[in-house]
Amino acid sequence: MSSGNDFQPQTLTKPALGEQEAAELVDRVFGLKVSWIRSLPSYDDQNFHVCVPAEGAAEYVLKITNSEDSQEPDLIEAQTQAMMFLSAEGFPSATPCLTKDGNIMSLESGDTRAGSKKYMVRLLTYLPGTPVAKIATNAQILYEIGRLAASMDKVLSEKFHHPSVKSLHRGQFIWNLANVPLLDQYIYALGQNKYRAVVEQVIEQFKGKVIPKLSSFRACINHGDLNDHNILVDSSSASLENPQYKVSGILDFSDMSYGYYVFEVAIAIMYMMIESPDPLSVGGHVLAGFESIVSLTAEERGALFLLVSGRFAQSLVIAAHTALLYPENKEYLTITAKTVWKHLMTMFEMGQEAVEKTWFETAKAYTHHAPA
Repeated sequence: MSSGNDFQPQTLTKPALGEQEAAELVDRVFGLKVSWIRSLPSYDDQNFHVCVPAEGAAEYVLKITNSEDSQEPDLIEAQTQAMMFLSAEGFPSATPCLTKDGNIMSLESGDTRAGSKKYMVRLLTYLPGTPVAKIATNAQILYEIGRLAASMDKVLSEKFHHPSVKSLHRGQFIWNLANVPLLDQYIYALGQNKYRAVVEQVIEQFKGKVIPKLSSFRACINHGDLNDHNILVDSSSASLENPQYKVSGILDFSDMSYGYYVFEVAIAIMYMMIESPDPLSVGGHVLAGFESIVSLTAEERGALFLLVSGRFAQSLVIAAHTALLYPENKEYLTITAKTVWKHLMTMFEMGQEAVEKTWFETAKAYTHHAPA
């Protein structure tokens, strides 16, 4: 979901290769003949689902990074190395197919014209499963997602020591939750929307109540975008009434950065709320799963309401701003905006105390019986 560290996207940043061009790219860079290829939806990169003839046929995702982020090879290296590390640690993460030169990525021209934009290209293993956005979530999978979020951050922070990791210090990165105050300069994109005042209230409360406490939060490496389209699941139960799910894939590491444990759980809660028919109950299940691995401190818990609200604000403002820059992609960019507005308004109407009571009481119930 990212578009540069300082969020100053330029026009035509997104690659626009056709399927035939993408297939030729796979052949030229990776030495693989494509049997079929189809475009996948994306925010500001370009992705293709690719199949190559092999024993049983091998499937990949061709990821063509936008031209701005392609100028930061160390950052893409860190993201890719983190994916490889997590896969080796048993997490369902994609791994790269090496280029013909034995590299994990390659900088390629968009076309043969002089001065054409350069894009970083990777071919990643295809992960099976259904996006969480397409299932009816239940307490069991919400708990598992919380547990996964904590486990992933913990192992990355404690054991991932690749030299490229320093590039994850992304001070002005707009999607890092610490940078909610940066939304001030883009809030004009909301127009005179009747809900704009709520977003402005979130930003001001964030400045006053969250920013001064950041130094007391425990730092870690965040995935940063555990949304309902970036988590794939498989059903491990034949029961239609009470399906049991397991996470089968973690996608899109482009928002990775140094942050705090509490950021990851807040982001996961926000995105799991979007698709839920009972959004305010979601937080407690995700929190319980997260705290089965990493318990939050009192100060971290106290910031959770505003951190979730802050992510709602980021989603709304950044989508609105980007839609002004890329009106042809407006429908995709603002697809969840109506639901996000509704949930943010509901949270503020209920108030922090009531919402936290719901979350914390649900999470506490898990101390007596964890899910099967």
